[in-house]
Amino acid sequence: MWICFQLCVKASGGSTEAEEGNIIIRKEKDGWQTDFSAGMPPTPILDTINYPVHMKNLSVKDLEKLATELRAEIVHTVSKTGGHLSSSLGVVELTVALHHVFNAPEDKIIWDVGHQAYGHKILTGRRSKMHTIRKTSGLAGFPKREESVYDAFGAGHSSTSISAGLGMAVARDLLGKDNSIVSVIGDGAMTAGQAYEAMNNAGFLDTNLIVVLNDNKQVSLPTATLDGPATPVGALSQTLSKLQASPKFRLLREAAKSITKQIGPQAHEVAAKFDEYARGMISSSGSTFFEELGLYYIGPVDGHNIDDLVTIFQKVNTMPAPGPVLIHIITEKGKGYPPAEAAADRMHGVVKFRSKDRKADEGESPYTFVYSILRGVIDKRS
Repeated sequence: MWICFQLCVKASGGSTEAEEGNIIIRKEKDGWQTDFSAGMPPTPILDTINYPVHMKNLSVKDLEKLATELRAEIVHTVSKTGGHLSSSLGVVELTVALHHVFNAPEDKIIWDVGHQAYGHKILTGRRSKMHTIRKTSGLAGFPKREESVYDAFGAGHSSTSISAGLGMAVARDLLGKDNSIVSVIGDGAMTAGQAYEAMNNAGFLDTNLIVVLNDNKQVSLPTATLDGPATPVGALSQTLSKLQASPKFRLLREAAKSITKQIGPQAHEVAAKFDEYARGMISSSGSTFFEELGLYYIGPVDGHNIDDLVTIFQKVNTMPAPGPVLIHIITEKGKGYPPAEAAADRMHGVVKFRSKDRKADEGESPYTFVYSILRGVIDKRS
């Protein structure tokens, strides 16, 4: 399988690559990889996607290629505009899988914080306007209800998605509807009390709600430098790293196992198999912390394996009255763009840069830097 970009195709060492000049999209064992040595590569599949409905009939292989093209589009866009990069790159496969399985905007997809929603915006009719993101009269840097019917909830800070999703789920039930509600929340946002309050309430109400916990091991920044990743700190980080299954939901877990491949080794050192759950969260009754709150727990799941994500989402979405479900996925912040992988914290929010080497454009300074200098100039104490 390969994409041909006119000039040549080469195969060696278990990989296949298509090349035009210095632009390369390479099929490696762990998926399609993009080389940004000479700018933006072609995006033949992404070019056919104006809205999520155009993704419904794509095969898993085409969805994987779409994810690679979407990742390249995000890097290219942010290199020209600045903005949130690493977070959006880390959820590309998740974004593709969600929009392939669920029927937004009828089904509600709620992005916690929203800085990771660039891919979501591109796939929901706003690709041609991405060059205006975070500019006057342009696209917002976060989901915005006034901007698109696909933005189910606007957010100004973290940890609100489960509360918002639960409210929408209750309203759905009162109206007698059966659409799905999906709240996507990161491991960092999960540390806030509002998230736990929402899970507690969701378990009590027992309404159908899907919570996707995006665990990129970045519970507390900074956790990485240019020299490589550092160990996250905090009790939640330690807990999530030790997840394993409780016997309470063995049938659900076995059903998921039967339709899911083994997790890729690159995703997370403790996620060797699909049925590994949290030892540290097991209570005296034998249930995990999430299960004690009343949520079915599934995971950890490789968040960069589209086949697994699609299968699990389809399974959960078609289960009769599952109640609240938490799907724990493991992702890598900055996935697919080496500079962002090496320093996820430093490329969380960036100014304009050259995509081939991530060097900032000359003359470009972050707003916070300029603001700090100006404040220092007018401060009478300085």
